[in-house]
Amino acid sequence: MVTLADVARHAGVSASTVSYVLSGKRSISRSTRERVERSIEELGYRPHAGARALASNRSGIIALMVPLRTDIYVPVMLQIAMAVTTTARAHGYDVLLLTGEEGPEAVRRIEGSAVADAMIVMDVELDDERLPLLRAARRPAVLIGLPADTGGIGCVDLDFTAAGALCVEHLAGLGHREIAFIGEAPGVYERHTGFAERTLAGLRSAAGTHGMRLLHRPCASGWTAVAATLGRILEERPGTTAFVVQNEAATDPLLALLRQQRLAVPEDVSVVAICPDQVAAQAPVPLTAVAVPAQDMGRRAVEQVVAVLDGGEAARTVLLAPELTVRASSGPAPR
Repeated sequence: MVTLADVARHAGVSASTVSYVLSGKRSISRSTRERVERSIEELGYRPHAGARALASNRSGIIALMVPLRTDIYVPVMLQIAMAVTTTARAHGYDVLLLTGEEGPEAVRRIEGSAVADAMIVMDVELDDERLPLLRAARRPAVLIGLPADTGGIGCVDLDFTAAGALCVEHLAGLGHREIAFIGEAPGVYERHTGFAERTLAGLRSAAGTHGMRLLHRPCASGWTAVAATLGRILEERPGTTAFVVQNEAATDPLLALLRQQRLAVPEDVSVVAICPDQVAAQAPVPLTAVAVPAQDMGRRAVEQVVAVLDGGEAARTVLLAPELTVRASSGPAPR
C-alpha cells in the first residue's frame, strides 16, 4: 500500500508538504502542488479515510434520512436515494442511509457526532418536528420536500401545488366537470405530508377556478383497497368522468377495475396520474401524467449541500416546474 511518505519521496518534498497539499491548510506554491499531485496520481495514493477526516475536519459523508414507511411508494424514494448517492460520489462524498422512523432523534445523533458533514432529509411533513433541530444544527441540511415554513433551510421539491392544478386544467380543457382524486394512503394525510397536502390544495384551487366538482378519496395499496375506493366514488358521484391518481400502487388496479365496470379509458372516463414517467408509460393504458422528477430532485439536493460545504451560497428553496405528458388515458368528456 502506498503511503504518504512514499509520495513525499517520489515528489522530493517533505511529508508535511504532502499533508498540506491534501488538506489545503497552508499555501503551497503552484509548482510544488502540481509535483505532489503528479506523484499522487502516478503512485495511486489514496489517503486513509480517518486521517483525512482528522486533517480536514470533514468526514466526507452526507447523511440521507429516508424513512421507509409501509404507506409510501418505496421505489420512488429509492430512485431519489440512488440519485443522491451517485451525485454525492461525483462530488467526492459517500452517503450514510438512515431508513428508520426516528424523527428528531436521528437528527440529534448526526449532529452530535462527526459521522456526517451534512444532512439531506426526505418524507417531509408540513409541520415537521425535525425542522427546529435542523435549523439550529451546525451541519448544513437540505430537505427533499416542502414544509409549511421554509425559512432558514434549503428545500428541493416538485411544485406539487402546480402539479395538481395542471392535472385539473388539462381535464377542464377536455370538457370534464366531475373529477375524483384517488390519493395516497390515509396515513400520508394524517401525517400532513407536504407533497400530498400541496397536491390536494392545487387540485381544489384549480377545480374551484374552473367550476368543477372534485371528490377526494385516500386509498391504501392493494387490489381490495382500490376496488373499495372506486366503488365508493362511483356510488357517491356516478357522474364522474375523470380520475386524478397520486398513488403509484393504485394505477394498474384502477385501470383493470374500470375495465371490469365496462368503463373504457379514455372514451368513458379519463385517467391522469402524478407519478414517475416509467410507471405512466408502462401502464396497461399509457397514462397522461405529471412526472415526478426523482433523479433531478436528488441531484439538486446534493448540489445544494455541497455548495454550502464549499463555502458557496446558502441553501435555498428550489421548486421544479411540473410537466404534463399527454398519453392514451385522457380524452374529451363523454356527452
